[in-house]
Amino acid sequence: MPPPHTARSTACRSTCSPVLALTSRPGRREAGVPLLERVGRRVRLTHEGRRLVAHARIVLAALATAERDLRAADTPRGPIDVACFSTFAAVHVVPALVTARERYPDLRLSLRELEPPEALSALRARRCEVAVCYSYNLTPTPAPDELTVHPLVVEPVFLVLPTDHACASATHRSGVDLRHLTDAPWIVGSREDGSAALVRRACAVAGFSPRIAHAVDGYQLVLRMVAQGLGVALVPQLVAHAHDPSPDITLRPVADTDLTRAVYAMTHSSLGARPPVDAVLDLLRPPPPGDAH
Repeated sequence: MPPPHTARSTACRSTCSPVLALTSRPGRREAGVPLLERVGRRVRLTHEGRRLVAHARIVLAALATAERDLRAADTPRGPIDVACFSTFAAVHVVPALVTARERYPDLRLSLRELEPPEALSALRARRCEVAVCYSYNLTPTPAPDELTVHPLVVEPVFLVLPTDHACASATHRSGVDLRHLTDAPWIVGSREDGSAALVRRACAVAGFSPRIAHAVDGYQLVLRMVAQGLGVALVPQLVAHAHDPSPDITLRPVADTDLTRAVYAMTHSSLGARPPVDAVLDLLRPPPPGDAH
């Protein structure tokens, strides 16, 4: 229980604030009726003044409630489902989940591991609020008109080779001409709209058609197969962060061709600006190079 003087002070503030506001000279003029009356040396509220103070308390309480409601509207809260592919999820979404748990206790952020086509379908079907997808610069994928694109990161794509391959030597450190790999077995993803399309396009730019030896999903498996000398592949830089590369593989840039992968989030344009979605997008953006996580 608060001390008596504290209770009296609180009660005085709750009563005096509307009284002072309404019994000031402007308040008396606005009311148009006597609000105060003299009783000896003291002044007290008239019947009309007491009624007006009662109304003032209701108005001030409503204003305080409205202010709290507006502040709450700017606070990220509620469920947000993010659909994302595994490599970006491992490096960026998992830390975002941890940060969201600490920074926004009322925000319930959930991850759904989905490849871009499935993530896009989930977003269109309203089964998630954010879909993280990617597109290679040689095989761009246009975004649907009804969705808003939020760029996250653009990363280089590297050629991954067995360490004992001739093109993995130091003489090719600045870049490998793909024409040296016309007879090499290539490892691509099982989807035609993914790395398979990128490999075919990159090799076509170099003037040949690649020999596709394996179609597998999962970069960890791709790297293991390359390390065993079963083929070569193209992988985004993020793969080196998501998986611990074996000493039996070497990453090299592709000469004369700027290969990149753009990673971006998509949301429904109809959502507009929403504090929960905006907060999640901020968490998903990688920090600039050199910044601490």
